[in-house]
Amino acid sequence: MKKEESVNVNTLSRQETVVSITIIAGMFFIFGFLSWINAILIPYFKIACELTHFQSYLVAFAFYIAYFVMAVPSSYLLKKLGFKRGMMVGFFALSLGAFIFVPAAMMRTYGLFLLGLFTIGIGLAILQTAANPYVTILGPKERAAQRISIMGICNKVAGILAPLFFAAAVLRPTDQALFDSLAFMHEEARGAALDELIRRVVVPYSVVGTLLLVIGIGVRYSPLPEIDAEEEHGEVAVANSSKNSVLQFPHLVLGALAIFIHVGAQVISIDTIINYAGSMGISLMEAKAFPSYTLGMAIVGYFLGVLVIPRWISQTNMLRLVTGLGAVLSLLVVFVKGDVTLFGYHTDISIWFVVLLGIPNSLTWAGIWPLALDGLGRFTKVGASLLIMGLCGNAVLPMVYGYFADSAGLREAYGVLLPCYLYLIYYAIWGHKLRSWRKLERRKTF
Repeated sequence: MKKEESVNVNTLSRQETVVSITIIAGMFFIFGFLSWINAILIPYFKIACELTHFQSYLVAFAFYIAYFVMAVPSSYLLKKLGFKRGMMVGFFALSLGAFIFVPAAMMRTYGLFLLGLFTIGIGLAILQTAANPYVTILGPKERAAQRISIMGICNKVAGILAPLFFAAAVLRPTDQALFDSLAFMHEEARGAALDELIRRVVVPYSVVGTLLLVIGIGVRYSPLPEIDAEEEHGEVAVANSSKNSVLQFPHLVLGALAIFIHVGAQVISIDTIINYAGSMGISLMEAKAFPSYTLGMAIVGYFLGVLVIPRWISQTNMLRLVTGLGAVLSLLVVFVKGDVTLFGYHTDISIWFVVLLGIPNSLTWAGIWPLALDGLGRFTKVGASLLIMGLCGNAVLPMVYGYFADSAGLREAYGVLLPCYLYLIYYAIWGHKLRSWRKLERRKTF
């Protein structure tokens, strides 16, 4: 299959750049919708499939471990097929994953649901490996964090809508009474009730699968240009002349670890908050709004990024600021207690610190990407795939949280966030500056 001819981004007109960014923004909306719906799938499957906290967080594990499996193969797929055909394949994988939900629901088989989520994750790994370099490269690099913030707004708006749409399509006003009575039902009656509950996903996911199939074909024939992410000029070409592997770029490798830690911490703050609200006596029907509050704070952070980066603060200094804020909020979640009534909810104050984590989480991703990809030249595609591989942090860290939630308590489990933000502070101040492993070795000798 012959690739379409790629173009250098510097040759694109302003109109072509705007159209490209708009198409990518639409894709980020889809990414957000499919990713953040996990926040309500976790408690939904916990009830319908009768799971522990740890088992329920396999939703995040199955979904995001696909990034680890598929990230590097995605870069080679895109190199062979080109960006547009590669993204079409990604959308087809999303569609297949959605359709797998149908037999999974008919049999109420949790393992099959996890397979569907893994397949969706594979599709997103392909698409994100393609989409993020577009955002980073299309425009001045000092404004990359600003463009990523715009993509983040699209992503998080979808994240706010996804749980609400899912709840509207699948949950009923009378379901809370059903949830409360399940423990007292006879086994046969409980099984029938849970079968009915889980089969409500059949129609929504059938519709989503069909739409994704159509969108994939649309992207293939869209005006989105093929970009040349591998051409090197001047100082970059000279600096990279002796390198033959992305592992020779310490700022990239440390950046991939930063992505791993950041996204895992972000998912913990969003996907666990419904269960945390439930521990305070808030029903699922009410608690379903809490992920939207955290994502709403993320949108506030993104708008802040758009307004002030780089006009009043550089993207690097903003990264330092927000990672420090994340560390402070993590401490407040674990150690500050007290009853408050806010927005009609009577809760412990700590849940609102979890909500506020949306602000630092929003701008951390935007800060890491341009720093990690800086100066990669012809290694940009593979470098981007390494960063996308870091998204498997979404799979691992929620499982760590789930383990401590079962053994130590839901509040105490948020303690896993503090070392995450401490590493992110390190990367923001020192890690992104490393251009040679030898320099790091010399530092360790002093």
